[in-house]
Amino acid sequence: MTQQQIILFGLFALVFAALVWGRWRYDLIAFSALLAAVVLGVVPAEGAFEGFGHPATLVVALVLIVSAGLTRTGVVMAIARRLLTTDRALAGHIAIMGAVGGLLSAFMNNVAALALLMPVDMETARKAGRAPAMSLMPLSFATILGGMITLIGTPPNIIIASLRQDYLGAPFQMFDFAPVGSVVAVIGILFVALAGWRLIPRQQDAAQAAPPAAYLAELTVGKESRLVGQPMSVLYDEADRTDATVLALIRDRKRRYAVARDRIIEAGDVLLFEAAAEALDEIRSGLRLDFADHRRKTYLTAEKAGFDLAEAVVPATARIRGKTAEAVGLAWRQRSVLLGISRRGQRIRGPVRKTRIRAGDVLLLLTPADTTDQVIEWLGCLPLAGRGLSVTKEERLWPAVGIFAAAVLAASLGLIDLPVALGIVAVGYVATRVLPLVEIYDHVEWPVIVLLGSMIPLGNALESSGGTDLIAAGLVRLSLGAPAWVALLLLMVVTMSLSDVLNNTATAIVAGPVGISMAHSLGASPDPFLMAVAVASSCAFLTPIGHKNNMLILGPGRYRFGDYWPMGLPLELLVIATGLPAILFFWPL
Repeated sequence: MTQQQIILFGLFALVFAALVWGRWRYDLIAFSALLAAVVLGVVPAEGAFEGFGHPATLVVALVLIVSAGLTRTGVVMAIARRLLTTDRALAGHIAIMGAVGGLLSAFMNNVAALALLMPVDMETARKAGRAPAMSLMPLSFATILGGMITLIGTPPNIIIASLRQDYLGAPFQMFDFAPVGSVVAVIGILFVALAGWRLIPRQQDAAQAAPPAAYLAELTVGKESRLVGQPMSVLYDEADRTDATVLALIRDRKRRYAVARDRIIEAGDVLLFEAAAEALDEIRSGLRLDFADHRRKTYLTAEKAGFDLAEAVVPATARIRGKTAEAVGLAWRQRSVLLGISRRGQRIRGPVRKTRIRAGDVLLLLTPADTTDQVIEWLGCLPLAGRGLSVTKEERLWPAVGIFAAAVLAASLGLIDLPVALGIVAVGYVATRVLPLVEIYDHVEWPVIVLLGSMIPLGNALESSGGTDLIAAGLVRLSLGAPAWVALLLLMVVTMSLSDVLNNTATAIVAGPVGISMAHSLGASPDPFLMAVAVASSCAFLTPIGHKNNMLILGPGRYRFGDYWPMGLPLELLVIATGLPAILFFWPL
C-alpha cells in the first residue's frame, strides 16, 4: 500500500471507532477527520469542502424541507387517517408502513418516498406515546429495499444498467430488477416488521416526556365543514382519533354538554374542545373547521404571509392579565386570535375570547407570520420554548402534492436530476406560500449535513488514491479457482461492506466493473454479477452514512452512529442469504 492509502485507511478506522464509541457528536468527528486529512495531505485543500455541494448532501437538505411542506399542507394527516391507527401493535404498524414505503420506492426515488412517509410515522409515534426511533429505522430500511425493484427506484440500479450498456451493448430494462429485488424486499420488510425492530437500542419512551398543555378552545362549524349534517358520533370518533375531548356544543348562545351521539351538527355551531395544540390543529384541518367567528377569521386570512401557532405564559405584569382578548383588541389591533387557554387543568366557563385571563394561564395564539414575538411582547406575555408548532394549510394540499408529484416524475424519467427536482419543489413551496421563507432553514438537520459533507471528500480520496482498486484486486485474487457462486457471494459481501462506508452510487461505479471482470475470468455471464452489485450496493444498513435515507432519520430518530448495526447486520446477512439464490435462479451463471 502507498503512504496515502495507509493514512486514509487509518483515518477511516479512527473515525468509525470514535463514531461507534459515541462520546463526541458525529458531525464534530467527521469534520475533524476531514481537516486532519487536509493537513496530512491526503485530501487536497481546494477540494476539501466539495462534499457540502455534493448532490447527496443537497438531496438530504432539500428532502427535509419538502417533507416539512407536505406535512404543513395536511398530506401527512390525510395518509395517517386512512392507513394508521394508534392502537395497532408496533409490528403491524411497521408492516403497513414498510409495505407502503417499499411500494412507493419502487416507482419513485426511495429518498422521496421516505420524505413523504417519515412525518406520517413520527406523527403516529407521537399519538401512540412511543419513541419514533422504534419505527423510523424500519421505515428507512423498507424504502431502501423497495428501491431495488425497478430501474428508477435507486441510483445504483441506473448505474448498473448503464454499465451493462457500455460493456455488453444493451442496458437492463425498467423491470429487469424486479424478480430479484421483489424477493429481497418482501423478505427484508417481513424481517424488520416481525423481528428487526426489536433489535434497535431502546430510546426514551415518548410517553415519559412531559405532556403538552391541554387547551380549552372553540372551533366553528362553517358551511364547508365536513361535519354539516353529520351526527355528533362522527365528531366524537374523530376526536378520539386525535386525542381531543369534545366538551360542549354551542348553538344559539346556549352551551350544551354531553350532547347525544345522534344529534345533527349544523353550520354555525361552535364546538368546545380540550386538547393539545397539535391535536387542535389536526381536528380543525381534518374536519375543515374555522378558528373562530367569521369576523376574526377575516383578520387572519387577510394576512397574505400566512400565520403561525404560538404558546405564551401570562405573568402578573402582563397587559392582558385581568382582561379578555376581545377587550384588549387582540384581533383588530394585532390581527391575532386567541385560540385556546390552558389553566392548570381548570375548566373555563364562557367563550374563550370573553374569558378574563389570569396570571399563570398559557395562551395558544394564532399570529401573522413573522410577528409572533411582537404580538407576545405587546400582550406582556412570555413565549414558551418553541415546540415546532405549525398551522396546517389544507387549502394548499393539492398544489403541494402536484408540485411534488411533477418533480418526482420528472426526476424518475431522467428529465432533470433529483437535487434540481427537489430544489424546484422547495422554491415552489415558498412561491405558493406552503412554507414561509423564514422557516426554510429551520427544517434542515445541520449536524447531519456537516457529517455527510465531511465524509464525501474522504470517500472520494479513498477511491482516487487507489484504495478501492486495491480492495477490488484482492477480491479477484481470492475468487480465482473457486466455484462461480462463491465468487458471487464474495462480491456481494465486499460490495455491501464498501457501501456502508462509501456513497452507494460510488460503490456501484467501483464494484460494477469488478463484477464484469470476475465474470469474464470465470467464463460466466456478467448479468448475475451485475445484479449482485446492484443489490449489495443498495443495501447499506450498518451505518447512517451508507445511504441517504439512513442519514435522513439520524436527527429525527435521535440515533447514535452505533444504533444501526444491531438490526442492520442481521438484515444484510438475510439479504445475502435470499438475494444470492434469487440471482442464481433468475440470472443463471
